[in-house]
Amino acid sequence: MSVSFMVNRRQLLTGAGALLGAAALAGCSGNSDNNASSGSQAGSAAASSSKDASATATGTLIVGFDQSYPPYGFVDDDGNYTGFDLDLASAVCKNEGWECQYEAIDWDAKDSLLSSGVINCIWNGFTMEGRENDYTFSEPYMLNEQVIVVRADSGITDYAGLAGKAVITQTDSAALDVLQGDQKDVASTFASLDTIGDYNTAFMQLQSGAVDAVACDLSIAQYQLSANPDAYTQLDKPLSSEHYAVGFKKGDTATAKTVTSALRDLYNDGTVKKLCDKYADYGLSFDNWVLK
Repeated sequence: MSVSFMVNRRQLLTGAGALLGAAALAGCSGNSDNNASSGSQAGSAAASSSKDASATATGTLIVGFDQSYPPYGFVDDDGNYTGFDLDLASAVCKNEGWECQYEAIDWDAKDSLLSSGVINCIWNGFTMEGRENDYTFSEPYMLNEQVIVVRADSGITDYAGLAGKAVITQTDSAALDVLQGDQKDVASTFASLDTIGDYNTAFMQLQSGAVDAVACDLSIAQYQLSANPDAYTQLDKPLSSEHYAVGFKKGDTATAKTVTSALRDLYNDGTVKKLCDKYADYGLSFDNWVLK
């Protein structure tokens, strides 16, 4: 099996909102600029400061996210940032009286951006398992799995059917970690395991026949299956089960605890259910929410 690495950069999502008509995201605290063409002045200012850049210290939550990761974070038809996690961040900020800022980032640069203060959290379908030593996390809020998606007409129904096939996943993804770790025996049967900068392009390659399967998060699979019900199918057996949480700079326990408490409040007042329902057409399920 060969492991090759393709373009290592997440690309702007174009047309994802057109698939299912996503609603535009409302800004948080009335001051958030959620236009996709806008940069983050507050983030740049934080980077140049040696002071504590945490949300509890500054009163501003600067959310680092992948703009090509529906339904958790993406760009809608009007060029605005939207998504389940961005809506959650907005609601948390309203709950805490914070300002909210969205910073679309190059995923490979997330650690340096968090360390410098350009962002003060990573909130975008962010798997916590295996990263506990690198970040301070909120408590997990959403169940996730790593799964395999193939074309509906491929005839592939299980891992054995992937032998000799070309599989692709996202650079620096949980799926890649699993296939190079606990499921490396499965990956060793592939003809190739390639990586690419974003899942949208990965699924374009699957649709075109350039690859035979995509390894991805359950949420991504559910989105693609909802958008293209006749094009793809998901193998029944997941590669792994895990959880999403909000990642903060190591040691920022105050913000992590505050966000965890706010998420519980949002579950109890029904906000979480409403947001899950909002993105249900994207395959997001309230049944996967775990923070209560």
